[in-house]
Amino acid sequence: MRSSLEIFELESGISRVVWQTDALIEAPNWDLEGNSLLFNGAGRLFRIPVAGGEPVQVDTGFADACNNDHGISPDGSLIAISHHLDEGSCIYTLPAAGGAPRRVTDAVPSYWHGWSPNGARMAYCAKRHGQFDIYSIGVSGGDELQLTGRAGFEGHNDGPDYSPDGQHIWFNSDRTGHAQIWRMTVDGNDPVQITHDGRVNWFPHPSPDGAHVLYLSYPPGTEGHPADKPVELRLMDPKGQDSRTLAAFKGGQGTINVPCWAADGRAFALVKYA
Repeated sequence: MRSSLEIFELESGISRVVWQTDALIEAPNWDLEGNSLLFNGAGRLFRIPVAGGEPVQVDTGFADACNNDHGISPDGSLIAISHHLDEGSCIYTLPAAGGAPRRVTDAVPSYWHGWSPNGARMAYCAKRHGQFDIYSIGVSGGDELQLTGRAGFEGHNDGPDYSPDGQHIWFNSDRTGHAQIWRMTVDGNDPVQITHDGRVNWFPHPSPDGAHVLYLSYPPGTEGHPADKPVELRLMDPKGQDSRTLAAFKGGQGTINVPCWAADGRAFALVKYA
């Protein structure tokens, strides 16, 4: 597999290659200063300058099975990771510069997806009692709050990310037939379906200014969120209007699983596969 780490600029509509490799890499996050990208590969995390160069491994201590669900805290001080234990994925935090991970979730599997804007909580997807739902938890751990899976709103719920004002969580759910983009309040109330089309839509990410929502679309009939498939990156406003395709390529799992916007909202990072 050929992985291409790229930056897509909204104004120009051009995607610029940062780095390419024959190894599988996934899920880039952009640092707050706009200088580097964080991504995972072979169970570890790496940083690379946005201008290009060679990646440098981040010290994640004993966590040598990190998956593609990771992200930098709003103040830049922490990295949240999802590390695989024998019983499943578990969420940890570690210093942004690297260091010993500290466990956040007790129950597994848990897959990190988003920081609240104030950095106090995180949203994640977790499998409990045979069902994938969305939960939130304090950054120091404690009791998890179940946000989806209530009566009448079952289905596979995944890919949560906070709105920049901290009032809503965006996510994808197949509760109405196949994966579509939804939004709810941070306490799990008032779920609203935003996209209504034949595409299979995953991983919504609001832009830092709240003007756009970026998401990944698979062709109709796709099951789950596989890798190395024909996909589109689409952009819409928060009401689901003005939806358009920015790029079409081979990708999927690993392309934009987690928050990928630059802090100024002018660009985002992605991975393509070939």
